[in-house]
Amino acid sequence: MANKPLLLSRAQILGFRQRGSSLDRRLPFAAESLRRAAWAGLQDSMPRAALLSIHARVEETPPGAWRHASLVQVWGPRYSAFVVSAADLAIFTLGRLPHDERIRRRAQQTAEKLSAFLKGRRMAFGEAGRAMGAVPNSLRYATLTGTVQLHWDGARQPLIWSVPAPQVDPQHARLELARRYLQTFGPTTADSFAHWAGVPLKDARSTLSALAPELTPVRTPLGEAWILARDEAEIRAPKSRCEGARLLPSGDTYYLLWGADRAMLVPEAKRRATLWTSRVWPGALLLGGELAGTWRRTGRAVTIDAWRRYTAPERKAIDAEVDCLPLP
Repeated sequence: MANKPLLLSRAQILGFRQRGSSLDRRLPFAAESLRRAAWAGLQDSMPRAALLSIHARVEETPPGAWRHASLVQVWGPRYSAFVVSAADLAIFTLGRLPHDERIRRRAQQTAEKLSAFLKGRRMAFGEAGRAMGAVPNSLRYATLTGTVQLHWDGARQPLIWSVPAPQVDPQHARLELARRYLQTFGPTTADSFAHWAGVPLKDARSTLSALAPELTPVRTPLGEAWILARDEAEIRAPKSRCEGARLLPSGDTYYLLWGADRAMLVPEAKRRATLWTSRVWPGALLLGGELAGTWRRTGRAVTIDAWRRYTAPERKAIDAEVDCLPLP
């Protein structure tokens, strides 16, 4: 690692994150594009949030894109519902398996009991938990073994079922999860990684320490942080940020941030309070590379809380984005 931190501006960081999150330009609809859109996972805690996150990144997204054969639903970071590439299942499950032997044992025992109870069946997780004599939410621990998948359509409880354990070393998955985070949210710190992934801070620090040969220190407007060394040329590059309008859903990857990290994205405190609320977050309007408002939807009606006056071309871009939302 270099001794002198690389100095980075807010503009460089936002441009890098938008490119890393596939928001600079929409990708053609294909399995590989869906995997790229879900590179850091797509939170799906709000009904069909993952679908709208895909739409913001992939052209001609159909209403059923979240059910594409290349994607799966799991309890991912912070035990929230996520849509991830099936090829990356181990990264978002085993990659969060803690070093704490007590929790590892609990995860394994829960997974074994769940598999023995289900016997190949799919069942609502609340029903399964009660039938097993367990608190339903405790079944989420089993996801850390990579042996539980789910299906949630937004209307009923998630259906869960057991799958074979991924043949992946948890440490390999853990390091790759950190790389994905750095590629999408970088520059970042161990504290921010721990919060996003929902892992103990000591585990996050251990993971970044293991990645040390791959990291480059940087200094941002928020202080010292890290990027992957291989991304240095990319973050230095004077490439354009997102053009046009994107309606990002509640909990979209681009603004799935906490603490001081939010100030980088939204410098005005009063605007941060309207985006990261104490209840369900609204959606965010990304316009010309900057967040420029929040939005909510009721049926087919979209209401936007504008943070500034929009130009005529910007209003036209917003209208076009509303009109092409992949609503069923």
